[in-house]
Amino acid sequence: MHHDINGILLLDKPSSMTSNQALQRVKRLFHAKKAGHTGSLDPIATGMLPICFGEATKFSQFLLESDKTYHVVAKLGECTTTGDSEGEIIKTRTIDGVTSSQIAHVFKQFLGDIKQIPPMFSAIKYQGKPLYKLARQGIQIDRAPRDITIYALELIDFNAIGVQQTSSHHHQATFTFTVHCSKGTYIRTLVEDIGEVLGCGAHVVELRRMTVTPYHANHMHGLATLENIAKSTGLSSLLTCLLPVETAVRIFPAVTLSAASAFYIRTGQAIRVHLPSDSVFVRLLSEDATFLGIGEVMGDGRIKPKRLVGR
Repeated sequence: MHHDINGILLLDKPSSMTSNQALQRVKRLFHAKKAGHTGSLDPIATGMLPICFGEATKFSQFLLESDKTYHVVAKLGECTTTGDSEGEIIKTRTIDGVTSSQIAHVFKQFLGDIKQIPPMFSAIKYQGKPLYKLARQGIQIDRAPRDITIYALELIDFNAIGVQQTSSHHHQATFTFTVHCSKGTYIRTLVEDIGEVLGCGAHVVELRRMTVTPYHANHMHGLATLENIAKSTGLSSLLTCLLPVETAVRIFPAVTLSAASAFYIRTGQAIRVHLPSDSVFVRLLSEDATFLGIGEVMGDGRIKPKRLVGR
């Protein structure tokens, strides 16, 4: 039997699993009628994959649009077909002379608003087909660069194996960093581009998504943990892992509506209320603080319904 479940689960996706495979596993555990994830993670990646159940799916677009942070380990001197360790090595280069200070200096070139060309191994569609399917056939398609924002890049570690005390010659080297970025940022491409500027190439060997605004890592649940809960105490205990639907949009200011205004909003009409800020979107709350949905502020200052929860 499938259940009408509403809420958001912050899944800690395991490695070697696609985001859709993880979604289907979780959906079966909860016996949920409706569920979807918000923003794919590469199979190699672990970490935060918000899964929206029921009414929460109406607000998934706001999580897709939000900033993310990642913890990344990259290997220097090797380029792969996919930009990560899942692909085949297609080029090796010497990494002589690369230092931690040089990497930190290169990071500065990628801060702020930049252009990024999406990788061929991505889910972006070309004439109805995902690019990764074309890439597997050896087909290359020109991709237009996209606008992204890198808010922060922090080098955590530079590990050069085979370094002599009096030389900068490295047999192998990895660097670990965190990145805070806008939606649509491909970390594999970022690492490849950093590797090119360093002159030796690079690819991702470990990738973990730590946060999806407004959520933090301490609210994540591992798949194995969820499966153990399902076996031992069942659905009622699983439901305690869900966050309220409203948390997906808590970055927006709240507006409390009178009973009359709430009625008009629910019938699709625009209303005029006092606005707490100049935000484009506002959270709509009833007089008893029940979350009604999201309203969009119109040019004349009125609010029209954007997404409403079912009654």
